Amino acid sequence: MAYIGRGPVTGSFEKQDLTADGSTTTFTLNYTVGSSSAILVSVSGVLQEPETAYNIASGGTTIVFSAAPETGEDIFVIFLGIAFDAGTLLSTGTITNLTAESSVADDDLVLIYDTSAAALRKMTKANFAPSVSLSYSVNANLTGDGSTTAFTIGTSSRSQNDILVTVNGVVFHPSDDYTLSGTTLTFSTPPSASAEIRVRYLPITA
Repeated sequence: MAYIGRGPVTGSFEKQDLTADGSTTTFTLNYTVGSSSAILVSVSGVLQEPETAYNIASGGTTIVFSAAPETGEDIFVIFLGIAFDAGTLLSTGTITNLTAESSVADDDLVLIYDTSAAALRKMTKANFAPSVSLSYSVNANLTGDGSTTAFTIGTSSRSQNDILVTVNGVVFHPSDDYTLSGTTLTFSTPPSASAEIRVRYLPITA
């Protein structure tokens, strides 16, 4: 058969013939498909419209016609795309079906494809990114008086680079504008009288 333009170089589509008896509307497919548009269906040479003449059911494993094809009609299905279930690789090397989860535990295993090694690898949640233990919560709302340089904040578990300090909305620079020792925040220059001082925690990894 001649083609206009470049001809197909590689690839093929699977075909399945169906046998009609005038009453059966549901047929089992040879391959699991993702949607009704992933197949072409012909009944006696007439192309059938997806979701009108037929639908896909049972998780993509069956085709259901809206009307039973008549006995003797020539019916075939061309698979344009086949659903792929990657599954979850367990430590035993077996594969089980994936299910949607609302959260992932730190010790859960995640299957990835390592392109540099051309191999599948198992990783835990902790391998992807460290867990965040704290948010940008306000730790202290302070007020300057024009003379005080040292102020107390509520935690001793932070370094000066783990906090965000603003004075009247201006972000101050660690070490240049302030230092932190334990719970004592010390400014290099006293904030002016009535200046609004905000100290916020930056997220840190657990």
